[in-house]
Amino acid sequence: MAAKKPVIGLLGGGQLGRMLCEAAGPLGIPIAILDAENCPAKQANQSDLHVTGSFKDPEKIKLLATRCDFLTVEIEHVETEVLEEIATKGVEIPNPDGEGTILKKVPVHPSWKTIRLIQDKYQQKEYFAKNGIPVAEQMAIEPGEARQDSLDEAAWKYGFPFMLKGSKGSYDGRGNFKVSGPEDLKSVAAQMGDQPLYAEKWVPFEMELSVMVLRTEDDNGKLKHVYPYPVVETIHEDSICTKVFYPPRNIPEDIKKRAQKVASDVIASLWGRGVFAVEMFLLADGQILVNEVAPRPHNSGHFTIEAVPQMSQYKAQLFSILDRVPGKGVNLTARVPSSIMLNILGGAQTTSHDKFVKLAEEAYDDFTDVYVHLYGKESKPGRKIGHITATGLSSVERLAETISPLIKVMDEIRAERIGSKDPIQTQTTTSKAVPLVAVTMGSDSDLTTVAAGLKILDEFNVPYEVRITSAHRTPHLMMKFAAEMAQSGCKVIIAAAGGAAHLPGMLASEVHIPVIGIPVKASVLDGVDSLHSIVQMPRGIPCATVGIGNSTNAALLAIRILGGAYPEYAERMKRYQEKMKNEVLAKDEKISSVGWKAYLDGMQKK
Repeated sequence: MAAKKPVIGLLGGGQLGRMLCEAAGPLGIPIAILDAENCPAKQANQSDLHVTGSFKDPEKIKLLATRCDFLTVEIEHVETEVLEEIATKGVEIPNPDGEGTILKKVPVHPSWKTIRLIQDKYQQKEYFAKNGIPVAEQMAIEPGEARQDSLDEAAWKYGFPFMLKGSKGSYDGRGNFKVSGPEDLKSVAAQMGDQPLYAEKWVPFEMELSVMVLRTEDDNGKLKHVYPYPVVETIHEDSICTKVFYPPRNIPEDIKKRAQKVASDVIASLWGRGVFAVEMFLLADGQILVNEVAPRPHNSGHFTIEAVPQMSQYKAQLFSILDRVPGKGVNLTARVPSSIMLNILGGAQTTSHDKFVKLAEEAYDDFTDVYVHLYGKESKPGRKIGHITATGLSSVERLAETISPLIKVMDEIRAERIGSKDPIQTQTTTSKAVPLVAVTMGSDSDLTTVAAGLKILDEFNVPYEVRITSAHRTPHLMMKFAAEMAQSGCKVIIAAAGGAAHLPGMLASEVHIPVIGIPVKASVLDGVDSLHSIVQMPRGIPCATVGIGNSTNAALLAIRILGGAYPEYAERMKRYQEKMKNEVLAKDEKISSVGWKAYLDGMQKK
C-alpha cells in the first residue's frame, strides 16, 4: 500500500491559493483549503478535505488542522494565537485506538512567530533594524490624546514630507498617508482613523525592487538555507502593484546582487519554511532600504511561473513546506532573458478588462510568449482579477516595446477607472531603452563608414546608441563613456577609428565587455595603419577587429555576441544566414540556366 501523502492546510483561498493549487495538482500534493465555498482556490482544487468558513475563525482553523499535516497561509492577516497553539500544544483528534482523543501538533510554515512579527509593520522594521537590515528611519505615533503631540514630533524630526503608515492590517500600499505639510496633520484622523500608526522618514527612491526568497529549515527550526530569486522592478500606481519587470531596467549587476543579498539576510533572520517577498527601495546613491516583507507567495513573483518554470514561487512554497528542496540546492535562474507581468485590474465597468484579456490572447510574435491567468473573481474597480505574463528572448526593453499595445490598453483602463481624461504617462512608457550595442567613433567623418553597420543593427532590431568620443581630443569623455557602458546593460561596443586608431584599444582596456574595432580608411596608407593599430593590442587586452571600413561585419559580429545571451538575435542571425545562402543558390541556378554572358548582360543593365 502506498504511503499516505502529507496534506497541506491552507488558510485563505484567493488567487495566491489558486495558483498554489495549480502547482500542487501535477505534483500530486493534496491541499485542504479554509475559505468561502466558491473561493478561487477551491474552483481549481476539488477535495473532501476543504473547510468552509472564515480563515480568521479559530475553531475553523482547528478543524482544518485535524485534516492536514502542515499549515500555511495565503495572507498574513490571520489569528496567530491559534496557530501558536496548534504548533506548540496541538489540536484534538480521535485516538487511533478508539479511546478518547489525543493532541496532534501541526507544523505551521512560515512560523507563527514570523507571521505575528510581519503583521505589525512597525515592529517588523524595528526587528530588522536591530539585525542590521537597512530600513528607513521611523517612530511610533502615540495613540489617544497624545497622538497630536506625537505627530508634531514626527514633523519636527523628519520634516515635510513624511509618511504615516498603519502598523497593522494593510497591504498593497493601503493604509499609507503622505503628510506633505502642516495642513495634512489636521486630516490624519479622517484619513487614517484611530488605527495604530507610525511615522517614516520620506524616502526619495529611484525605483522599487522586489526579491522572492526561498527559505528552508530542519524540523527543529534550524535554518538550512536561503535561496534568492532574480531581482525584479515593480511599478506601483494608485497604491497597487501594476507591472513587474525582469530584469530591472537600467540597473547595474552589482546593485542586483546587493538586493539579493539584503533580501536573503532579511529572510534568514525569520522563522519557518516557505517563500517570502522582500520589497525594497533603491535610492539615487545606490543605497537599498527594505520596505516590506510578505511571508508568502507574492504578486512580484508571478513571473516565475513561466520565467522560472523549474521552480516557480508556488512549487518552491510546496517543496519548502514539505522539506523536499534537494539537499544539493536549487537553481532559481530565469530560463528566459526577460519577462514582464501586468496585473489585470477591475475597471470602471465590470467588462472593462475584457479587451485587455482578448488582446493578450490574440498576441503573437516570433520571439515573445504571452500567458493569461484569470483568478475566477468578480470584477470590481482596482481589484486584482488576473495577470498577464510576457516572456521575451531579448532585452526587457525590447519586450516592453513588443507588448506596448497591451500596456497602452492597461493604462487606458486605469485612466477610465480613476476618471482621467488625459493620457497617463507611466514609468513604463517614459523609461529610456538601454542600448545593447554602443557605437562610437573618433570623428564625425567616420560616420559614413559606420552607417552601413547601423543599418544592420536596425534590420535586426537591436537597440543601440551612437556617440563621438575621440581618444586624443576628448580622452576624459572617452573614459566617461567607457565607464557608463560598463555599468549599463550594454553588451558590446563598436568603435571606429582611423590613423593612429587608439579608440578601440583604449576602450577595450577600460571595459569588461567585448569591443569590436573598425579600421577607417584615412587619407594616407589606405587604412592599413588603422588596421595594424587595432590588431596589435598587447596580451590581455583583446580587441576584435574587422576588415578596413567593414562596419557591416562589425555589426554582424556584435549581433552574434548578443545571440549568446538573447536567443532572439541568434534566431535572427540564422534567418539572415539562410537568406544569404538562398540568394547565392538562386544566382547559381540562374547562371547555370542562362549562361555567363547573359547573366553578365543582366548585371550590367541593372
